[in-house]
Amino acid sequence: MKTRFLWSVIGLVLLAAVPVVLSQGLVNAAIPMLIAALFACAYNLLCGQAGMLSFGHSAYFGVGAFSTIHAMNALGGAGLLPTPLMPLAGAAGGLIFGAAAGWFATQRTGTYFAMITLAIAELIHALAPHLKGVFGGEAGLSSMRMPAWGFTFGTTNEVYYLTLVWVALCLALLYLITRTPLGRLALGVRENSHRLSFLGYEVHRINVLIFAISGMFSGVAGALQVVSNEAANYVVFDPSLSAAVVLNTYIGGVNVFLGPALGAALMTFFGYAVSDMTQSWLLYQGLLFVLVMMFMPTGLSGLAVLAASSAKRHGIRAVAPAAALYLAAFACLTAAIVFLTELLGRVFSQDYKALSQAAGSGELPSVLLFGWSWSPASPLTWVVPLALMVLGIACWRLASGSMRRHAAAGAALHTGAAGAAVQRRPA
Repeated sequence: MKTRFLWSVIGLVLLAAVPVVLSQGLVNAAIPMLIAALFACAYNLLCGQAGMLSFGHSAYFGVGAFSTIHAMNALGGAGLLPTPLMPLAGAAGGLIFGAAAGWFATQRTGTYFAMITLAIAELIHALAPHLKGVFGGEAGLSSMRMPAWGFTFGTTNEVYYLTLVWVALCLALLYLITRTPLGRLALGVRENSHRLSFLGYEVHRINVLIFAISGMFSGVAGALQVVSNEAANYVVFDPSLSAAVVLNTYIGGVNVFLGPALGAALMTFFGYAVSDMTQSWLLYQGLLFVLVMMFMPTGLSGLAVLAASSAKRHGIRAVAPAAALYLAAFACLTAAIVFLTELLGRVFSQDYKALSQAAGSGELPSVLLFGWSWSPASPLTWVVPLALMVLGIACWRLASGSMRRHAAAGAALHTGAAGAAVQRRPA
């Protein structure tokens, strides 16, 4: 417990130092990372803790966003809700709408529950552009952050610190909820709801409570986005946002509390950094999700836990070569996939077809990639990614073999120790 608290304090100090050590552009990019981290953790309370897979969580994010922007326009950042407390309006909107939608959605479980959540989100997304009085039509609504408590909230740093305070507070509350009897009951719902019902608990009421609380914190995330952007439109209800929070949560890992926050922060930064470099960044994001689900179903946080437990069990020196081989395999396979994706993307583009037609029949112009010219007709162009892929697979097999040997040696040592203990036991 003390170790977790110490790591939390260190993390907060590092996040507080971001505006001091990073440029304003990166600070501006860190704000959506924090919001995405909160949204993913709120979603994980429903999905990871209670085992209810929702495909429409953007609805509660969007309701929180529009609740906040209406509060900003109505109150003008004064009275009971000055600008720093505006996320409370989003929390109220997410809580009320989450309770109402959750009452209907949790009447069913499994696939039917997921379909109901998807239908509710699609309904709101379809209605929003037509309800101009509530959602502002296609143009949306806008507002302005007003000064309060001695802060102008006119700079990126002030908005960043306001977002950081709210995200840290909400994450702490979410963690405490997982430690309450309600959080334990949510685990019981996930593992065996029929047994919980047999013991006398009202499972539907528990499900609605968890759904509403998850919607409330999702509403806070939507409110923080509105406070940052000073505007909102019906795009906040887009199904892609619901898909993104599912992907981010599972990439980070649903079994560790901060796993979804890690996945959301990394994937948001990935989109920020890579979207300007290539048009195939969504393909890479989807490919990463598929690979994580195939080879690391516990997510990136689960991989970190596994690495830490392996180092503790076998020693850092023993597992270091295998870890280096895994990193080499990851680097080689990533380089091969990126090379092939970018090369094929350029070869099959309309610009390349026009260039090929201009060069003459049968002529395949070279493609400029990573500072080098690569001819699609040259065997070397295709040998390079193939060699990287073979090298990556070889490194992966060597690393896996090394870890299996360490596991077998550890099991033999444990068996020997247990046998010696039995022999020493007096008759």
